[in-house]
Amino acid sequence: MSADATRKKIVALIAAETKLSPTEVVVMLEKPKQEAHGDLAFPCFRLAKTMRKAPPVIAAELKEKLFAPPLPEGLAKVEPVAGYLNFTLATDTVITDLLRQVLEQGGSYGSMTEGKGRKVVLEYSSVNIAKPFGIGHLRSTIIGAALNRVYRKLGYETISINHLGDWGTQFGKLIAAYRLWGSEYEFADNAIYDLYDLYVRFHEAAKSDPALEEKGREEFRKLESGDTENERLWRRFHDYSMRDFNRIYEQLGVRFDYLTGESFYQERMTPVIEKLDKQHLLTVSEGAAIVDLTEYDMPPCLLKKSDDATLYATRDLTALLYRKDTFNFDKILYVVGSAQKLHFRQFFKVAELMGNEWVAEQAVHVDFGWVKFSGQMMSSRAGTLIFFDDVFAKARETALEIVIQENPGMDNVDWTAEKVTIAALVFTQLKVRRNRDVNFVWEDAFSFRGATGPYLQYTHARLTSLASKYGKPLPDLSADLLLLGDEEKQVTKRLEAYPAKIKQVAESYETSFLAEYLLDLAAAINSYWQRIRIITDDEKATTARMQMAYAVRVVIADGLRLLGIEPLKRM
Repeated sequence: MSADATRKKIVALIAAETKLSPTEVVVMLEKPKQEAHGDLAFPCFRLAKTMRKAPPVIAAELKEKLFAPPLPEGLAKVEPVAGYLNFTLATDTVITDLLRQVLEQGGSYGSMTEGKGRKVVLEYSSVNIAKPFGIGHLRSTIIGAALNRVYRKLGYETISINHLGDWGTQFGKLIAAYRLWGSEYEFADNAIYDLYDLYVRFHEAAKSDPALEEKGREEFRKLESGDTENERLWRRFHDYSMRDFNRIYEQLGVRFDYLTGESFYQERMTPVIEKLDKQHLLTVSEGAAIVDLTEYDMPPCLLKKSDDATLYATRDLTALLYRKDTFNFDKILYVVGSAQKLHFRQFFKVAELMGNEWVAEQAVHVDFGWVKFSGQMMSSRAGTLIFFDDVFAKARETALEIVIQENPGMDNVDWTAEKVTIAALVFTQLKVRRNRDVNFVWEDAFSFRGATGPYLQYTHARLTSLASKYGKPLPDLSADLLLLGDEEKQVTKRLEAYPAKIKQVAESYETSFLAEYLLDLAAAINSYWQRIRIITDDEKATTARMQMAYAVRVVIADGLRLLGIEPLKRM
């Protein structure tokens, strides 16, 4: 029995006995922290409350009920350890079958068809027009892009949307600022920075002149009413911004299917408001239109101000309903910071109250924590936004020094330094559980020997160099893989978990599972390499070992690409 079939057997048995769904069991399965404890571990802590027993007792009972001798084919050992039920897979043919599967499938290994005929819409990045690309939006961008690639790997049709922040009162304020001070700026190469400076300047001035706030609201009312001059300025600000954003997306290798921002829904909001009114969900409070959510332990959802200006909730509610009608998705993911949790709970609930029962199951807020540099948070209104360009420039300088130091005289050093820079920035954030804050530490992010993106790139480069030194075509499907010893099997068996990790990422929206897996695989091959020579005078053993090294390189490369990192051939 193959390792994958054995894993499915374990999942099916545990699911049937515990009343958990197979999907829940798959997500719960993990790799034991100590290698001696086996290949898979099922934690029983979650079952303690429902089964009213201690986790160690549950683990022992599951073993007796489900895995008493003789063990199912493909299992060598099952034992309860401190609240976990641990599984050791049978080696030999299982390992060689697994390795041959990777060799045959190459970069397609881990691909699945479970998503065939199903559609996932992902909204991510969602940058604000007239503000430089900030580090906060970087995290949304790279998490969303990684999830997009993972879902495609699993066979889903994906639709990626950049929901641009291109509407709202802030644009009235920016227009007012432009009329006051716009002539002082050149709006040349760094036009978006001039716009941002105007935005910050307006808020500083408004502290001593409150009338400016009303002026900004008035300019936005004119914009919403179709004022020709204000529309012209708004489009100019939009074009300046997209020119800058597209440059950054190109650097990150990120693409979108749609750039439909808040302004796209401007003319589509009225029917939604009217439907809410007809359904008697809309009430008026102090002149503003709201949906009362007290019954659901939430403050009211404000949809229209007393001056008839619309809000984020109005546009997001309209966008959700429009996307369902347009794309008929099976799931929609909003990759937006944790600070917006209440906002998503509110407009999701409003959509549900309108009779859209699918919202509860299909609409998901994939939230994430802040990004901090030296403990500093970000606030665009205060003028302390941490710009992507500033971080990238400093990071690239660091990467260039390291690349030159590690490999003096190499070709394409600038290109390599840029790819290492992106690896450091991306991996530092994707390896952290998304609901946690990321504190970016320069020295840690760029280490070639730590838990970093550059470390994974370096491992891939070493494996590429090894293949070049070997000098024979890879893979060699005629190789006698039974010649692999226990040391090689300890590395090879890690490949079995790759498809499950990809699936786990999709089910939990946690890229950290894939990042942790790649680090473990890289550590295993590097540790093996330090102890054992791969290329020796024993031609047959060398051939078998090179197949293992090739397979590891294939999986590391594919995993890096899923995360948005270039697997380098030389560093």
